[in-house]
Amino acid sequence: MAEHTSSSITIEAAPADVMAVIADFARYPDWTGEVKEAQVLATDAQGRAEQVRLVMDAGAIKDDQTLAYTWTGEHEVSWTLVKSQMLRSLDGTYVLRPAGKGTEVTYRLTVDVKIPMLGMIKRKAEKVITDRALAGLKKRVESK
Repeated sequence: MAEHTSSSITIEAAPADVMAVIADFARYPDWTGEVKEAQVLATDAQGRAEQVRLVMDAGAIKDDQTLAYTWTGEHEVSWTLVKSQMLRSLDGTYVLRPAGKGTEVTYRLTVDVKIPMLGMIKRKAEKVITDRALAGLKKRVESK
């Protein structure tokens, strides 16, 4: 059964600046610890990624996955799994909301792995993934 986790962080930048970093898949290996390679396979009419291949290395878990992205307005992007070696499903969303002089970013993630894994271990891994993603995003955006 897929588990869901969600976490938020405030980044001192405008939503458009945050979304620009999220949408720049080619740079993911520079600021995410787990993504070793990112390749945009298809784009929409606005030039935004519709399908992205990611080569992941999270220590014990290595994966080559393809994700389909859906862009909702200027402040939300979600993705779903197209194919993977390790995962049965993967659904995520970044939602951006203006917050004072910055942006509140909420990251939601639902993962179901093909290999048996204890629920509490899987939830802890999801929490680590979301926290690292948000911390890496914050560092990347605020360092620009």
